[in-house]
Amino acid sequence: MNEITITIDGKEVRTQEGEYILNAARANGIFIPAICYLTRCSPTLACRICLVEADGKQVYACNAKAKNGMNISTTTPTIEAEKRAIMEVYDVNHPLECGVCDQSGECELQNYTLEIGVDSQSYSIKDTHKPAQNWGLIHYDPALCIMCERCITVCKDMIGDSALSTVARGGDPLDAAFKASMPKDAYAMWNKLNKSLIAPNGGDTLDCTNCGECTSVCPVGALVSSDYQYTSNAWEHTQIPATCAHCSAGCQISYDIKHTSIENPEAKIYRVKNEWNYVSLCGAGRYGYDFENRSVTKDANAFNAAIEAFKNADTISFTSTITNEEALILQKLKEKFGYRLVNNEALALKNFLKHYGAISGQSLYGGDLKKVHNADFVVSIGSALKTDNPNARYAMNNALSMNKGAGLYFHPINDPVITDMSKNVTQVNHAPLMEEAALYWVLDLFGDKSAMPSELSDYLSTFHSMKTVTIQETVDEKVTETVTKKVVNAQTGLEEEVSETVTKTVKKKVSKEVEVDTNGLLDYLNAPTGFSDTLTKYLAKKENFALMVGADLYTHPNAANCARLVALIEKYTKFSVTMIPNLANTLGVALLCDLDSGVGTRTIGYNTSGDFTLSALGDGDLDMPSLNQQEGTLTSINKRVNPTNAAVPFGGYTLNDVASALGLKASLTIEYTAQLPVDAGFKGLEFDALPNYYTNAGEEIRGYLLDSHTIEMSEDQSVQPFDTKGAMSGTMIYRANPVMQFSPFTARAHQLRESGGLYVSLEMMSAYGLSGEDTVRVTTTKGEVVVPVINDSKIKGEIGYLPTFDLKINSGAVLGDYRFSNVTIEKV
Repeated sequence: MNEITITIDGKEVRTQEGEYILNAARANGIFIPAICYLTRCSPTLACRICLVEADGKQVYACNAKAKNGMNISTTTPTIEAEKRAIMEVYDVNHPLECGVCDQSGECELQNYTLEIGVDSQSYSIKDTHKPAQNWGLIHYDPALCIMCERCITVCKDMIGDSALSTVARGGDPLDAAFKASMPKDAYAMWNKLNKSLIAPNGGDTLDCTNCGECTSVCPVGALVSSDYQYTSNAWEHTQIPATCAHCSAGCQISYDIKHTSIENPEAKIYRVKNEWNYVSLCGAGRYGYDFENRSVTKDANAFNAAIEAFKNADTISFTSTITNEEALILQKLKEKFGYRLVNNEALALKNFLKHYGAISGQSLYGGDLKKVHNADFVVSIGSALKTDNPNARYAMNNALSMNKGAGLYFHPINDPVITDMSKNVTQVNHAPLMEEAALYWVLDLFGDKSAMPSELSDYLSTFHSMKTVTIQETVDEKVTETVTKKVVNAQTGLEEEVSETVTKTVKKKVSKEVEVDTNGLLDYLNAPTGFSDTLTKYLAKKENFALMVGADLYTHPNAANCARLVALIEKYTKFSVTMIPNLANTLGVALLCDLDSGVGTRTIGYNTSGDFTLSALGDGDLDMPSLNQQEGTLTSINKRVNPTNAAVPFGGYTLNDVASALGLKASLTIEYTAQLPVDAGFKGLEFDALPNYYTNAGEEIRGYLLDSHTIEMSEDQSVQPFDTKGAMSGTMIYRANPVMQFSPFTARAHQLRESGGLYVSLEMMSAYGLSGEDTVRVTTTKGEVVVPVINDSKIKGEIGYLPTFDLKINSGAVLGDYRFSNVTIEKV
């Protein structure tokens, strides 16, 4: 895009050609009221209050695009009359319950009513009875709803669930006299407001992934957390800026805290908030906030026992739910005492980056989620996006919805949530171990053969075969249904049921399975008709390409070759490459620690089992603080080092206390922030110097970006010949977690507590004659576990998965390094 100059209220501002006037104004500190518009989403024109005059013509700032030399006025007598009338209409019949409303104090209806100076009411209409509804984690009060449609928009354009829509309100029509007497935009807005309400597409049930983003964007108190409702007032909270501690997205959050009760002055987290114009949270980030290690005091005996254990140990085993500073402490302890540092998931990423760097010449991948957001063709390989990193899924969905994009999703598990994002996304459900072939295919189809070494281009030209696939396609189908709704009889004042027949066109997902031999995937992908026709349509006029790869590749038996292929794709195609780290700080641990592949004879466990265990989960030999009780930094998928702060206190010892007793001297853990090594890409800045905010233009000013260093490249750019007989078959399960669970810390939060089991699709339940009341024995060559059966309606195909969030299920005892394993399943 070209940079242009426009004038707003006499002020010259620079913006991008084609940018919405509203965004250009916000980025330059110019206020234009807007209720319905969400940055990163499509305009709905529901509120119409962003009226401006552009070159003498009245337009909506959220929908009108800037042109070079454009002269814009944000206020004229006509515009002010419209704004006043619009706000009066919004206030019609709005319940006067501000004193107890959960949004009071941060309510946009309150703010704009005061801003525009509404001090009288010119309009009225008979109200309708609109009972409140409980949608599980979310409470909806339609009496408070102003039909801005933000919830519908964010669910569709950002999250990809499309779980909400408008339905008929059933009230009286507006008096025809209003059309002649009112400003026209105010009348149009009121007419729509008076006709509609919000409702789940699943009837009375909200069928979605429970991110809660609809509650975040709601400008009033219509959509709120069921758990938070009537527990606090917004103005009572202290907001603690932090970084989400669960997946690797590194989302900016604020913990809203205040005292627990009149009797208990200790700080308590009441909710989490996010800058919804710039970052969206998943359900774990929104509801999984109170995982702290509470009621801990310093136990000197346990501390002394820990010091002795460290003196006798030869291994420290740990997870990636720690800060960069803690990871550096562990590395320094290794350098001082020679410990083995064991973190298998971080080691897998570390090795993958090493093999990637040998081809790319860079220490870090070149992409990030912003590049995915801005892409118009997105490919995902080797990650269950919905649960591995929800923000990666949001980025892909946003690219599809906002950029007229298209995408391919390669994964063995059929995920209806991915299919439902867009008619322009195709799932390719290949067999496990075939991720490598998908990478070959991308390199073959999109690579610049003339720039490649001849050995590589020659090999790709002969690469054409592989495994059975199932694809999902979208078709239109007309359905007729009888809809019954309740309306209020205007004469009797009583509710009556009215039925009507409605014919509508719906999008239907159709599965197509290509069953050939083990060499079917590339036959399918390269076929002259079918998928190739779909791909040709997808690629029309596409300019920005993004590839996301995940942990299925890092633990693949041929992970080194997969990493080389990813680097070659980045080098010889138009794709940016983004790697999805497993947990909150997997990337930071991989960069900071020299990791080992096996334990010794005496192990210290940190948030994992050991001969002596340090744990923030309250189940160890020495209690440690959780990530919501610490200051420090976390390294995200976007290669950004983000600061996080302690929301609630911790009364026990920290890893820094242990390290200090062992000879590493630092008064505070965050003294290590400035010591984070520059040669690993860190900048060595003091913790208190790290910012944590977004600008009005949406620029992320949080911590700092890692530096990607140039490293020595291998002259050998060859790839291993692909073994087309390597695909897995038979009964398989996957190592993954259900929606909203990432680790034992999410399961510790009071709204997300659950017990795990073998999560299976309906197809697998049917194939094995299972029910939700059954218990099964899952056996592999490594061992066995006995677990309950849990149906996951958001997966398809004869497959299941074992979680890692429930410590009672030792999934590591049966699953290997690669995320898929062959199993036998029998009822107990």
